[in-house]
Amino acid sequence: MLKFGKLVTKYKKLILIISLILLIPAAIGMKATRVNYDILNYLPEDIETIQGEKILTDDFNMGSFSIIIVENMKPKDILKLEDKIRTLDTVGKVASINDVTGTAVPKEAIPEDLQKKIYSGDATIIFTTFKDGISNDSTLDTIKQLRKMVGDQCKVSGMSAAIVDTKDLSDSEVIIYVIIAVILCLLVLQIAMDSYFAPVLLLLNIGIAILYNMGTNIFLGEISYITKAISAVLQLGVTMDFAIFLYHSYLHEKQTTEDKDEAMAVAISKTMASVFGSATTTIAGFLALCSMRLTLGKDIGIVMAKGVLFGLICVITILPAMILMFDKAITKTQHKPLLPKFTHLKDFNIKHYKAIIVAFLVILPFAIYGQANTKVYYDLDKSLPKTLPSVQANTELREKFNVVTTEMLLVNKDLPDYKVEEMINKINNVDGITWTLGYPTVAGTSVPMETIPSDIKDVFTSDKYQMIVINSKYELATDELNNQIKQVTEIVKSYDENAILAGEGPLMNDLVEISNHDFNSVNWVSIGIIFLLMIVTLKSGSLPFILVAVIEFAIFINMGVPAYTKTIIPFVASIVIGTIQLGATIDYAILITTKYIGERKSGKDKNQAIDFALGTSINSIVTSALCFFGATIGVGIYSKISMISALCILMARGAIVSMFVVISVLPAFLIALDKLICKTTKGLTKA
Repeated sequence: MLKFGKLVTKYKKLILIISLILLIPAAIGMKATRVNYDILNYLPEDIETIQGEKILTDDFNMGSFSIIIVENMKPKDILKLEDKIRTLDTVGKVASINDVTGTAVPKEAIPEDLQKKIYSGDATIIFTTFKDGISNDSTLDTIKQLRKMVGDQCKVSGMSAAIVDTKDLSDSEVIIYVIIAVILCLLVLQIAMDSYFAPVLLLLNIGIAILYNMGTNIFLGEISYITKAISAVLQLGVTMDFAIFLYHSYLHEKQTTEDKDEAMAVAISKTMASVFGSATTTIAGFLALCSMRLTLGKDIGIVMAKGVLFGLICVITILPAMILMFDKAITKTQHKPLLPKFTHLKDFNIKHYKAIIVAFLVILPFAIYGQANTKVYYDLDKSLPKTLPSVQANTELREKFNVVTTEMLLVNKDLPDYKVEEMINKINNVDGITWTLGYPTVAGTSVPMETIPSDIKDVFTSDKYQMIVINSKYELATDELNNQIKQVTEIVKSYDENAILAGEGPLMNDLVEISNHDFNSVNWVSIGIIFLLMIVTLKSGSLPFILVAVIEFAIFINMGVPAYTKTIIPFVASIVIGTIQLGATIDYAILITTKYIGERKSGKDKNQAIDFALGTSINSIVTSALCFFGATIGVGIYSKISMISALCILMARGAIVSMFVVISVLPAFLIALDKLICKTTKGLTKA
């Protein structure tokens, strides 16, 4: 490791030149990486609802759809508008009641039950399908063109419209996220460090690592907008302690040698030895997200694992080169650190360790209860501001036409008409179903079948399937809707065992079930992986249990807060935050523990070992946690997308909670369980 350090110091100018050159392909890769704004796109491909979406795309030329609300337009003008909409490249089919009745038949002549479905005062609806998928770039571009075409008299609803708004809002905010994170992190470092210029170098180094990470995402094909939004600030918060450790190690070595290069070489070797275990556990924690069936976890996990790796590489190569090149500027801008030494806090925690353990036991059941009773939401519209066009359109569709959740039933085309009608009648009798619409319902009106245009027939039939649109009054991802979907599925399967219920309702139902499974599995996987790594790193049979218990206690507190504040969080946050907090803050516990082991091996008693370990670690932990807090809290407060906001607020609070728990509860356990630790840890049997 020392040889590597000497190579870095020898070729510091070359390293800086190469690092700057590599920013060019990194920037190109970052710009070329596609961003996916559709969470449902991360559902497993083998589930029935996803297969139903493929059938809708392949057989009905209907990768997605939108219901356009038209207000104060005459039938002839609506027909003209439909013709314009059909000219858009990715538009599949366009249909309204006017295609059946023409311009001569008055609204009053249409059966009353059908009128209720398609009219609300002076407003009516146009059903529009798109050839490509919900989140395809071509579909999103078409939505933008469609909005320009229809003007203010019309509102474009649907999931694709919501994705367009999410994309525009997220893209407008993401740069602000980074700026806020950098400013708050810089403020923390200015207070905690002894130089005004050194924090700038540390942030520049991590900025380079972030660009490398974002640039290499091109090899993944695409990343989610959630990953794009949080990865930079999360990487900044998680890897800052690597940079701080190297800087402090360099300053320490400078006190014993006048040769800057030699001091840095030793600092690099010590940093590699000290942070390798922490980096490994952090990477493992993020990779545990890959075990999720919802592949959004894999998306976040791989990007963040890469981010930690790039952060470590840059800290032991680029940052040393920067520090050596600007050593004079660092020295000239030195000042006394404003962050206190926390000596009184350290002494208090050690003296009152029994009381801290009692507090732990008292708080634990409340934390567990809160974590188990924190409520989550799955309806993605709830994560967006109500002022967005898509949210307004979906709200109007719900209020004026009672169209809340739409499902697409696909049944065999050869199913006899009388059975289809019988099946539809049973579906209509299910609680919460407001109406069904398909070829049989249109053909069953007073309009003769032979007068129904082929375009209308094609909307509902293909070579293999006939489609029935089902509308529910229940909102997405609610227990009422999920129970309704089960009832409808039982009905349709009794008529056609190969029938598929697709659409946003069933997709969201699958999302709920898969997310509930992921919540349990990913936490256990992350705990298991990190536990095994700590057994190897710490060479102890008891310490991994203690460290994991301490961080899990902090996670329970963090995740339990929303239950007591009556806050509902997005489902993604409930799944990934535990793994992120575990992977990101286990370093705090490892830092104290490794120093404690070292002191015990050197012959110190337990109180002396804890006093040294906590005394020399508390400032680093506080600085790292405050940087993590600063990198995320500003984004959490600023972001208008509640999915991003909630994630960042949970991460920010998690960093602070973990900090307090590690510097109080962990030392208490190490003192109380010292005998057990000595008996079960290699090299401590005689301590």
